[in-house]
Amino acid sequence: MTTQTKHFENTTILVTSATGKTGRRVAERLAARGATVRAGSRSGATVFDWEAPETWAPALRGADAAYVAYYPDLAAPGAVEAMETFGRLAAENGVRRLTLLSGRGEPEAVLAEEALRAAASGAELTVVRAAFFAQNFNEGLLAEGVAEGAVVFPAGDTAEPFIDADDLADVVVETLTADGHAGRVHEVTGPRPVGFAEVAAEISRVSGRPVVYRPVSETEYAHLLSGFGLAAGEAQWLAALFGTLLDGHNASATDGVKRILGREPRSFAEFAAEAWGGPGA
Repeated sequence: MTTQTKHFENTTILVTSATGKTGRRVAERLAARGATVRAGSRSGATVFDWEAPETWAPALRGADAAYVAYYPDLAAPGAVEAMETFGRLAAENGVRRLTLLSGRGEPEAVLAEEALRAAASGAELTVVRAAFFAQNFNEGLLAEGVAEGAVVFPAGDTAEPFIDADDLADVVVETLTADGHAGRVHEVTGPRPVGFAEVAAEISRVSGRPVVYRPVSETEYAHLLSGFGLAAGEAQWLAALFGTLLDGHNASATDGVKRILGREPRSFAEFAAEAWGGPGA
């Protein structure tokens, strides 16, 4: 069930990581609703860098609300401390509403959620825990492999209810511009779990190009990431995170998108048809 959406013509909203998959979409939607958007990025008009805490307070000053999309991940080392600092600064600067993007089924991310909630006490906090993004296959870490004909990932036979980043952005905007979400934790997914082999087959079908799924171990995947220039420690951490997330405990869909938006989420097949099957794809 949706809540009543308000127009925020006189509201200033900070969007962190505003050049990312979700931040870019959230900023566009908020601007369309009439909000004053501060698109926080390392080189934009509003300078915001998760690796430079000195940029956080100036970006928050005078903002009414904020979308918090932490990079690289809420389960990463240092995320709890970052959320504590960010939350304190948000409270000091009078930010009234926060929506935090979190990972579904990530115990370490829950600790960061709790840190932000405690530090930003007084502000309305909504947590949106998302499934694996469908856009990871055309905008993210798997896009290069797909372009070369292979999805290489440590997921085994596990299925994942991939969420479309456009659906996620709609959910985030709803939580920022409508009442009734304060203190809530929303888990959002696509309509059904899809295996990685099915993903590859669907991309092949709509694109007309052969794409195969090649499962690898966490160790093999860490080695591949190192070959792309990632530091060894970061590569091992990222591979282990994916191994944890894709061990089967997230292999179920939720009704989060429908409850919040009043409509069904977009399927992976619908996403793939638009991403690879349209004119010029």
